[in-house]
Amino acid sequence: MKRLLPTSTAGSLPKPSWLAEPEKLWSPWKLQDEQLIEGKQDALRLSLQEQLHAGIDIVSDGEQTRQHFVTTFIEHLEGVDFEKRETVRIRNRYDASVPSVVGAVSRQKPVFVEDARFLRQQTSQPIKWALPGPMTMIDTLYDGHYKSREKLAWEFAKILNQEARELEAAGVDIIQFDEPAFNVFFDEVNDWGVATLERALEGLKCETAVHICYGYGIKANTDWKKTLGSEWRQYEEAFPKLQQSKIDIISLECQNSRVPMDLIELIRGKKVMVGAIDVASNVIETPEQVADTLRKALQFVDADKLYPSTNCGMAPLSRRVANGKLNALSAGADIVRKELAA
Repeated sequence: MKRLLPTSTAGSLPKPSWLAEPEKLWSPWKLQDEQLIEGKQDALRLSLQEQLHAGIDIVSDGEQTRQHFVTTFIEHLEGVDFEKRETVRIRNRYDASVPSVVGAVSRQKPVFVEDARFLRQQTSQPIKWALPGPMTMIDTLYDGHYKSREKLAWEFAKILNQEARELEAAGVDIIQFDEPAFNVFFDEVNDWGVATLERALEGLKCETAVHICYGYGIKANTDWKKTLGSEWRQYEEAFPKLQQSKIDIISLECQNSRVPMDLIELIRGKKVMVGAIDVASNVIETPEQVADTLRKALQFVDADKLYPSTNCGMAPLSRRVANGKLNALSAGADIVRKELAA
């Protein structure tokens, strides 16, 4: 990106109320068939317009065409049975009824490529597309076939690479892999998690990012955060390995978090997407609060490598709050740009 401190969102944005119930994760669609396809495209256009209006530099689809950041990708794959459900513990935090892996997993056709192509047609801005990472995918399933988290992760990495290559061909500038599981399964991250992530981005020429956060602003996540003490040092476990990896951008949570900012020093040399917007609160940050977070981060990352962003997705928030936060993000980044120029 040529612009200094280019702003972006980490993931989802609220859906309009005519498409799905607002302020709710996994909200069912209110439309069907052709109307649903048209409605998703309309929502994507609207989400794009709101990002552009707020001054966001690297835009996305706001995940308007998917119900959930992981399962919408998985439901398009062979080998996963959504009728055969089991209850599993998600990231050691809460129980959820999830689909089962019943056979060899494979991707018969593209999942998001047409949506990405549609977004590309709507704007000349740089676009970013998010995919679930291999480790986070396996943590959202019951595996009755491979019976090995690592084996399943490698299979998903190959599938994700197929999708990512086609997204790049469709005009996506940055492909982001969402790996909140990297903040939980530390041994696996270092044993094979980063390696499977690198397999997912193999051969890509566009920029790549990994988004590692403490989760959406839902009760299970906020309750977990309360148990983490005065300092959240989970990033310390994965950052050294990621610093040596082929990933271009590392996205992390900073605003209103207890993450010591100096941990960014562990990924010196990488581009860093600094979460300067709290997605677990309805309070809209002031531009100065955003600027303050960015200034602190600039002690540990060069200005030409800092990408102001949100902590995580904003699907559970109202559109009013989300738009206010996007505007604050842009205004805060602009304050710091002017300071750097001076």
